Amino acid sequence: MLVDLNPAQLDALVAIADHGSFEAAARQLHITPSAVSQRIRALEAAAGQVLISRGTPCRPTAHSEWLVRLGRQTRLLYAEASQAITAAAAVELPVAVNADSLAVWFRDVFTEVTTWDGTAVKLRVEDQAYSHELLRRGDVLAAVTSEPAAVQGCSVDPLGALRYLPAAAPPVADRWRREAAPDWAAMPLVLFNDKDDLQHELLRRHGVEDAPALVHQVPSTADFYAAVRAGLGWGMLPEPQARLDLASGDLVRLSADVIDVPLYWQRWRLDSPKLAALTAAVRTAAAGHLLLPGAGQSGGNTSEGNQGR
Repeated sequence: MLVDLNPAQLDALVAIADHGSFEAAARQLHITPSAVSQRIRALEAAAGQVLISRGTPCRPTAHSEWLVRLGRQTRLLYAEASQAITAAAAVELPVAVNADSLAVWFRDVFTEVTTWDGTAVKLRVEDQAYSHELLRRGDVLAAVTSEPAAVQGCSVDPLGALRYLPAAAPPVADRWRREAAPDWAAMPLVLFNDKDDLQHELLRRHGVEDAPALVHQVPSTADFYAAVRAGLGWGMLPEPQARLDLASGDLVRLSADVIDVPLYWQRWRLDSPKLAALTAAVRTAAAGHLLLPGAGQSGGNTSEGNQGR
């Protein structure tokens, strides 16, 4: 049996998913909370399922994931059509990107987006090993991810690999050196957050299973880099980001190890000019900073799991 899906009802569902309450959704849609409630009840009746968990905040249920995706897709296509007709409507492009990509190469995308009239990029910063979940739920239209298998309804483009290498400030490298090698078991380290496994992967390569006694956590790419540079501890740094400080001697490379984290661009398969233009801009930006897919990785280790930042 076909379900009669009303675009206004789908829009109300997306607004609640974005803002967490009927009242906030009403403000975003410029209608009353009662009208939002009526639309959701009608959509739930048509779907035969509870679609919103009425809590604080309100959240879409698992049954509503496909409808949230459909609603966001419909919103994009309607906005593009309205913009083509009136040249006044704004088109929103919600995108997920990991913090290191945002700091190292994704900013080049902004230069291209500045040439597009009436386009708003809405970034969600998420670890690349988790961003495909935002796609699956319909929270974003596209994502930089470490997942090579396409989310259902999406296409996948390999972007290349972001190379990480172990580095520290010279005083840290000198203090925690045992003969010619770093004392990996004792040297303090810096983590980005609890999802960041890059440092632990390198420690395991050197036979160290337990973290050292002193572990700092700095959940900002710029501040993580600044913490390592200031001597708080060692960390795995993106090679493009660390290149100049390594050349000047402000940072010291601790070993020849590298970890290459492959990145992919997943996007919904929609006939959307804006999404196609964004994809082209992402490919261009990635090509300027990342190792090409399958190239230049012979000296390192390619990591596909819960890695990176």
